[in-house]
Amino acid sequence: MGVKEFRANLPSYLDSTSPVAITRHGETIGYFIPAHGGRRKAELDVLRQAAATLESMMSKLNISEDDIAEDFKIRRATIKR
Repeated sequence: MGVKEFRANLPSYLDSTSPVAITRHGETIGYFIPAHGGRRKAELDVLRQAAATLESMMSKLNISEDDIAEDFKIRRATIKR
């Protein structure tokens, strides 16, 4: 793809997992190789799964985010520094 097209669409390539050859006047001048595209999606998928599991557990135990935050404050206050 040409330099102008690459520059114009850069945000979409930053989220991509596919390498891109960059050309100028039909000659390849470089390559863009994403280093983290696929990993970022995989990490987000794992976080979404963990959030769904936590939500399910909280529902079964009938507790809220506020309950967890309050428990955290109490436990943190008991830690000796």
